[in-house]
Amino acid sequence: MKNKSQIILRSIVLAAGLALLPAAAQASEGVALKQVDWSFNGPFGTFDRPQLKRGFQVYKEVCAACHSIKFVSYRNLSEAGGPQFTEAEVKTIAAAGNVTDGPNADGEMFERPAEPKDRIVKPFPNDNAARAANNGALPPDLSLMAKARKNGPDYLYSVLTGYAEPPEGVVMADGMNFNHYFPGQQIAMPQPLSDDQVTYEDGTPATLDQMAQDVTAFLMWTAEPKLEDRHKLGLKVMMFLVLFAGLLFATYKRVWKDQH
Repeated sequence: MKNKSQIILRSIVLAAGLALLPAAAQASEGVALKQVDWSFNGPFGTFDRPQLKRGFQVYKEVCAACHSIKFVSYRNLSEAGGPQFTEAEVKTIAAAGNVTDGPNADGEMFERPAEPKDRIVKPFPNDNAARAANNGALPPDLSLMAKARKNGPDYLYSVLTGYAEPPEGVVMADGMNFNHYFPGQQIAMPQPLSDDQVTYEDGTPATLDQMAQDVTAFLMWTAEPKLEDRHKLGLKVMMFLVLFAGLLFATYKRVWKDQH
């Protein structure tokens, strides 16, 4: 019986140790992320419309060469809560891409300009083509990337601005780039952003830091397009609960006022 208890105790200790190993490794190897005061943070947070438009421009002119946002349709760009492009702007943006449609009357597939109803066109037709164009690495889809990591927006911003020359003594694998904030600090993606890489239509200076913040905000919207609706609903629920608690307390006082 004593041996059985010891075995159980050892198993519990071993399981606890294994559970803690990943967290400990992350804590020892990780670097504190940069923190940004995002407009969408907090229970009353909202998206900055001009920032979302600038972020889409950075995505379209830089990121879209390799990364898809396959869960986003062109028409979403005009919906409430998002960048809110006009319908005419969305049609122009969509028409710049081609999609495969069909079959036609002859039973053949054909290409046509994209329409607002279509998903935003991916840069590669399939994963194999994407790997072939990127030295075997598969660029991840960015639709949900801002929610795929803890503190996702801060993580994305930190990675985008975290490229540097490797410290002395650090051996880099072939084709890898040093990044302070990427796990392992070696990332296959070359530094994607640099100062004045785009020309913002609203005249905002296109610094690396500004572009990183803008595209991160846009990717937060793609990951959680109903964020503002959720915040509004949460506020209404809290107001209802406060009012309901007040009514319950008033009822309690009235019912029990004569009881001792």
